Amino acid sequence: MEFSRASGILLHPTSLPGPYGIGDLGPEAYQWIDFLAESQCTLWQVLPLGPTGYGDSPYQCFSAFAGNPYLVSPFLLYEEGLLQTNDLSQRPAFPENAVDYGAVIPWKLGLLDRAFQEYEKNPAPWAEEFERFKNEQAYWLDDFALFMALKTAHQGAPWNKWDPAFRQRHPQALAEFKEKNSRRIDSFKFSQFLFFRQWNALRDYAHSKGIQIIGDIPIFVSYDSSDVWANPNLFYLDTAGNPTVVAGVPPDYFSPTGQLWGNPLYRWDYHAQEGYSWWIERVRSTLQLVDIIRLDHFRGFAAYWEVPAGNPTAEKGQWVSGPGLHFFEAVQKALGDLPFIAEDLGVITPDVVALRERFGFPGMKILQFGFEGGPEDPFLPHNYEKNCVAYTGTHDNDTARGWYNRVDEKARDYARRYLACSDHDIAWYMIRAIWSSVAIMALAPMQDVLNLGNEARMNYPGRPYGNWTWRMKSNDLNPALSERLAEINYIFRRDSSENSLQPSGEVDLQTN
Repeated sequence: MEFSRASGILLHPTSLPGPYGIGDLGPEAYQWIDFLAESQCTLWQVLPLGPTGYGDSPYQCFSAFAGNPYLVSPFLLYEEGLLQTNDLSQRPAFPENAVDYGAVIPWKLGLLDRAFQEYEKNPAPWAEEFERFKNEQAYWLDDFALFMALKTAHQGAPWNKWDPAFRQRHPQALAEFKEKNSRRIDSFKFSQFLFFRQWNALRDYAHSKGIQIIGDIPIFVSYDSSDVWANPNLFYLDTAGNPTVVAGVPPDYFSPTGQLWGNPLYRWDYHAQEGYSWWIERVRSTLQLVDIIRLDHFRGFAAYWEVPAGNPTAEKGQWVSGPGLHFFEAVQKALGDLPFIAEDLGVITPDVVALRERFGFPGMKILQFGFEGGPEDPFLPHNYEKNCVAYTGTHDNDTARGWYNRVDEKARDYARRYLACSDHDIAWYMIRAIWSSVAIMALAPMQDVLNLGNEARMNYPGRPYGNWTWRMKSNDLNPALSERLAEINYIFRRDSSENSLQPSGEVDLQTN
């Protein structure tokens, strides 16, 4: 797919400001869209939007299809009559600049339950739309809602710890559970209905402002998910439902024991026999939420690192061929042109490059990586090819300022020489460098736009807890910052004058 020269900002919705403990899809999200439009940015990149589980990571979700209920806006529920004033006023004292998941999750789930109770009292305003949603999304929604209800009944235990009849999906046991727990199952469906309703309205508003949304598909799914529980034949599992092999990456310069991710691996032969139908539906579902998809760990489609389950590290494993060309041909045949960005970072072999180039997917360039080599480093802007997406950094890296403060003086000196700058405002000199490059898209995390240090870093890979918590302050979005972005978008021809989308809807939202 051909992309237009554009720019944007990486900011997950959880990082938006607001009074309810976590960024959500309410008024502040619309103000964020307005800020992007005023800044002449036409791209908003988010992380996976699924329901988070272990470690609150958006890359470890209970479903590859569902939305994150913690993003549902209490204010919008109040506006629709699904919550009352005291529901919003009786909230915990949440920190302003970080997400306290331990406090947010039970409070948000309580609000969603009260919203469902209000719906039950007076379903008329939403009933027809809710029924249509359930029918349209039944492919994944029925299994997901049942999975979450069973998980709740088992006190949150992973599905391989459930009663055997439920773990192995015995039809009679599931039928009896559904009959006894129909309300609970429907409540999970209603929460999904609320998420998709609010997200689609926000996406329509973004389109009306000429803004496209870049989403994220992690190549692997969480073991403790409705995807694996409902489709065990698609994964390498033993008769008890436990993984026999798991995902990771081998040892390298940065990690002497490799990275053991632990996700179950796909039986690609079985996927191929079914015409990659599960994957096609996954991509189709994601494209209902976003306009462009970043394929995380793209190299895994060419070859992936397979580690025997139970190994303490990723050192002992083997490379196994992925689905490659035939997979993308099947998805393309089913869905047409593929608006994909290939996350091609790490050790990239010629077969990965060939696969990416065969379909014309732009790869990724991270400017932070360029200053510890020399002038030939492929991550430096003068070496970029046009068909790439340039970043100052990603959610997995230091912030730009955090990187500069961490590295040795040799790297800092080369960065200053390359960027022709002093220590002051290093993040913005890096932004300017990628904006001025030939890269078809240029993006920066919001932390870099704000020139923040590593206190604002989103994720430390390998650290199981304490990630994904950073939030903007309510006054971070201001006219001066918007004007500064608009200026470099104009100077480097990344403004919205040639890249605007046709409006797809209007949203009238009062934010006061």
